[in-house]
Amino acid sequence: MSALFAKPLSVLNVGIASFADAIERRGGAAVRIEWAPPANGDARAGAALARLVNDARVEAANAQAAERYLAAQPRLEGIGVAREALPGMGTRMILHAGPPVAWERMCGPMQGAIVGAILYEGWARDAEAARAMAKGGEIAFEPCHHHGAVGPMAGIISPSMPVWRVLNPVHGNRSFSNLNEGLGKVLRFGANGPEVIARLNWMRDTLAPALQAALGKLGPLEIKPLMAQALHMGDEVHNRNAAASSLLIKRLMPALLKSGAPAADAAAAVEFIAGNDHFFLNISMAACKAMLDAAHGVASSSMVTAMARNGVEFGIRVSGTGERWFTAPAPLVNGLYFPNQSIKDAAPDLGDSAITETAGVGGFAMAAAPAIVKLVGGSPRDALANTLAMTHITLVRNGGFTLPALDFAGAPACIDARRVVDTGILPVINTGIAHKEAGVGQIGAGVTRAPLACFAKALVELKTSCR
Repeated sequence: MSALFAKPLSVLNVGIASFADAIERRGGAAVRIEWAPPANGDARAGAALARLVNDARVEAANAQAAERYLAAQPRLEGIGVAREALPGMGTRMILHAGPPVAWERMCGPMQGAIVGAILYEGWARDAEAARAMAKGGEIAFEPCHHHGAVGPMAGIISPSMPVWRVLNPVHGNRSFSNLNEGLGKVLRFGANGPEVIARLNWMRDTLAPALQAALGKLGPLEIKPLMAQALHMGDEVHNRNAAASSLLIKRLMPALLKSGAPAADAAAAVEFIAGNDHFFLNISMAACKAMLDAAHGVASSSMVTAMARNGVEFGIRVSGTGERWFTAPAPLVNGLYFPNQSIKDAAPDLGDSAITETAGVGGFAMAAAPAIVKLVGGSPRDALANTLAMTHITLVRNGGFTLPALDFAGAPACIDARRVVDTGILPVINTGIAHKEAGVGQIGAGVTRAPLACFAKALVELKTSCR
């Protein structure tokens, strides 16, 4: 020992910084390694992690789940009516984003959007009566995810709304999403005035039939190739869909012109899509839902198959733990805010659109979309760093979604709840920010992270099921 300490020392210091400080004051060299116990020292989560790491059953289950995700080939089949297309959709039911939440706990934008949906359905004569109906228990509220669907922001789907129909023929599962309304005063941000209802009526009566006519002429449309091409054109297919929406129009327009749809309706449909760079978002979300649902329900798998927010709670679902949600408080997003708006005006994180990150695009593919930082903040270097960081918590690289900035390496995909808890690296999500009051609309955008507590809770449950 005397001989050891008589020589110059180079020390690796893990944990408490004061140890390294003392060494450096004595003239020694210390390399500081940032480390903390898994799950912030949560003993139950730490024990679950120790049990599940390198477990052969979990490894085999994750390989199976990841393969099912990679093999999925979602295709756009057409447009249906929610009450007819969505499994289990009741006639007096409204679906919402995120995990389950009761009316009394819903955030302002979600309550406002539900009021708008009630008016759209004709169940109430005015907003006051609609609010009383919602509060009085006359309507069932359930998550979109419970019916194979996803919706951005408030995520509202009511029985007579048109929905995209997506099929994954490889595994036979289907997914759905509502149609994107564009920006401004829109239902998904809680607006419910006459102009909002009029637009929803037009989308049901004119836009949806025109698009259905086009898809009827075109036939099933493979979605993954469109997403892959958009990633090469600067989209990440969550908050940036300019290229994807343009590619969609390119595919639909010839079929629409040949479909026999009224010329005025066809022109209005094309004009509406061309003026809405987010139009493809809902299709992207449904495709991601179809890919991840194919991987859900694999016993012992720690792969995350959904991340969603309802403006109150953030929730995840894990392949090997059935239909249970693991939740934590939804975070506020510290991003770029529009003039005269700030984080004090914001609703907590909201929407099903984090299904894109769960599937390896969106925030996980920010390296493909450096221009996104103009919307969410940061620099192109930050966008690249976010993608690279996600490789440490995912099971595979998706060779179907390659990223030019990474020499065409595949996007990191298939979040492993074990790796999230072990590394402390939290899934990154880029997102729009809604005002906390219904109807004000989007007030900014930013980058946030999924709460660690969701993943810790999931591991504790998975450990129990793997006994």
